[in-house]
Amino acid sequence: MLAFASLSTPLWAAGPAPLTYEVDLNNRADDQFNVTLHVDGLKPANAVYQFASTAPGTYQVMDIGRFVRSFKAFDKKGHELATKQLSTNQWQIDQPEQVRQIKYQVAETWDTPVKKDVIYRMCGTSIEQDHVLINGQGVFGFPQGMQATPVAVKIKYPTEWSVGTALEKNKDGYYLADSYDRIVDSPILLGRLTRAETNVAGATVEVYTYSKTDQVSSTQLLNSMQDMLKAAGQFLGKLPVKRYTFLYHFEDESWGAWEHSYSSEYIFKEAPFSPALAQTVTSIAAHEFFHVVTPLNIHSELIQQFNFETPTPSAHLWLYEGVTEWANGAMRLRGGLTDLPTYCGELSQKVKIDQQLDTTYSLLKLALTCYTPEGQRQYGNIYNRGALVAGLLDIRLLELSGGKRGLREVINDLTTTYGPNRPFSEKDFFAIFTQKTYPEIGDFFNRYVKNAEHLPLQEYFSKIGIAYKPAVPTGKKLPSLGMRIGPVNDTLRIRQVSEPLRLAGIQENDELVSFNQQPVSMDTFAAIRDQIRSLKAGDTYEVSVRRNGQVVPVKATMQEIDEVNRYVFEPDPQATAQQLQLRERWQKNL
Repeated sequence: MLAFASLSTPLWAAGPAPLTYEVDLNNRADDQFNVTLHVDGLKPANAVYQFASTAPGTYQVMDIGRFVRSFKAFDKKGHELATKQLSTNQWQIDQPEQVRQIKYQVAETWDTPVKKDVIYRMCGTSIEQDHVLINGQGVFGFPQGMQATPVAVKIKYPTEWSVGTALEKNKDGYYLADSYDRIVDSPILLGRLTRAETNVAGATVEVYTYSKTDQVSSTQLLNSMQDMLKAAGQFLGKLPVKRYTFLYHFEDESWGAWEHSYSSEYIFKEAPFSPALAQTVTSIAAHEFFHVVTPLNIHSELIQQFNFETPTPSAHLWLYEGVTEWANGAMRLRGGLTDLPTYCGELSQKVKIDQQLDTTYSLLKLALTCYTPEGQRQYGNIYNRGALVAGLLDIRLLELSGGKRGLREVINDLTTTYGPNRPFSEKDFFAIFTQKTYPEIGDFFNRYVKNAEHLPLQEYFSKIGIAYKPAVPTGKKLPSLGMRIGPVNDTLRIRQVSEPLRLAGIQENDELVSFNQQPVSMDTFAAIRDQIRSLKAGDTYEVSVRRNGQVVPVKATMQEIDEVNRYVFEPDPQATAQQLQLRERWQKNL
């Protein structure tokens, strides 16, 4: 996600902002944030107080109004003014001109059960005795019409606590932001934290860590990330920020990370610090750190003027997440953190995941449906198909430029054209990108972003002397159902049906309904898959499939097939001098 303010001190820093919030964290017994908004000068156009329906970079419905427990408005004499709830996320104030304070309680999201649309923990809020996590959209709202109004936040908390955030604090102890968007873009971790600091490409990088049982420290995490940060600095050339903050939370569960413009936030299960943990943390951090480029500096007006009332998807998720995930791997390869065989293995895994999902689901469609249940089921593929498409785009650009300019160079060039306060046109960006590169890139976007044509992995990677083989037999045997099962929309469909299963009565595109008399759905298939893996050649099984509205039971026998390594990428020993030359350029920051 992104923010739009520079880190320079605004003119109003010495005094109260037009929207001044106070949050009292000294009493944490009820798992609720007690928020007071001090405001003067509201107009009728500001009569509706808006809580967030979603937030940039989450691609999920949040409906923070579900967590609001009370909402009151008061005039300058402390008299309560009439309010009423209009919808899940909106409260109406009858006399906005008289309002001087708005007070409300909002429950934390981590420990508050909801029936649907569970908020990712890294995007939520938590209140505990020794720490608190604040994601701005989970605590703060705004009067409609004032989303772009400067904000100041005063937080009351135990004196022994530390605070980690990318927000700047003025001499009076207020955290400052030039808009509501910036508050949402700047999570705050408070409590019993450790801290470490370094410098990367001229920018100060801070690490704050909460570790429930003190098994992980900020110094350990920063030391493990040093090589990655150095590689990132080389990849980007110069960081587009002066300060960047990593916020780490180690407690009971692992959920992942949420990117921001000047910070990123990570939720991991508490465990002893180890090389494996360091590798996991570093790999995820490499992805999140690159978001200082996309979407901070390169984003459309839909992100610049984010709609907190109604989720509005951007068509350019391929850029925000797909290119970012590609950059994660590319910067590690080019920085020497990953060797070529390991990188090839990562490519193989991305193809494998892509093939397990709906290969007819384009990146554009994924972007435009990301807030829907259908899109959410495909969403994880933005990190797989999205990164593969970005990798192909990189190779195509290198080929067309004679090895002089790849995707990294185009992205870095775009950061000079655009920036935190200058978005690109949502509807014109494909054309803009094409104009900055080559006419052939427009055709590339049409085929592999706007549509879901078969990815030309073999053709493109051969250009850099890397052979791609969809299947490589190992000479061993494996048990097999005799078919493949994959998601299509809301169903599980059968594909690649073997001849014995055809004779048994299964047809291509049948919908799988049950396995061994157990109902099968998108939610239960993972457990069913574990049962399938326990079967041996010759074992019998029974499936029910739906075809033309009729349920058909079929009894079948586990088959035996040749073991095959799939989606193999490896350096081609027969690569030509021209291919090797382009590969050398491909492995460098040009």
